[in-house]
Amino acid sequence: MKLYDCTMAPNPRRVRIFLAEKGVRVPMVEVDIVAGENLRPEYLAVNPRGLLPTLELDDGRRIDETVAICRYFEETVPEPSLMGTTPLEKAEIESWQRHVEFDGFLAIGDVFRNTAPQFTSRRIAGRSGDAALPALVEQARERVAAFYDALEQRLAASEYVGGPRFSIADITALCAVDFGKWVGLGIPEPHAASLRWYRQVSARPSAKA
Repeated sequence: MKLYDCTMAPNPRRVRIFLAEKGVRVPMVEVDIVAGENLRPEYLAVNPRGLLPTLELDDGRRIDETVAICRYFEETVPEPSLMGTTPLEKAEIESWQRHVEFDGFLAIGDVFRNTAPQFTSRRIAGRSGDAALPALVEQARERVAAFYDALEQRLAASEYVGGPRFSIADITALCAVDFGKWVGLGIPEPHAASLRWYRQVSARPSAKA
């Protein structure tokens, strides 16, 4: 088994944190996204979508998509649970995980890929030849602001994003916030509950994965 990884990229980091929380070690193969290694034939033979991470099992089968990889390890290494144990807990965690991913993570990605000099022709993840669209940036910033407001409201009422205990929703949110800091979109200072949560989850050993 091995995980195709990129140390600086937020999606592979989500899997690394998930594995660290599970106490699972998987050999890593580094693929440099900034240098475009994910678009070269060698990696496209592994994942034709050109995206990271990708998990390759011992029998050669491969799983891509961050949450699908996490789901594989949740099922094979059930403890500690990071995706819920009861039907209601599973649903709430998945709901918040999707809120964070769609409302925050993807919006931050739009800001990054349309402003970072290294991605001027790589606006769409896993592809080359798509010119950056600066006009998308302001709209994406507005989406990020709305996401942070919703996150603050949630964390004012809940210790963690997905409920009373740490879960994959917190992992995605942590990686989204740290991703946002790259482009000057960290948690706004007035958001006291979010800043409390961020300090708490950032202090977990897995956050260094």
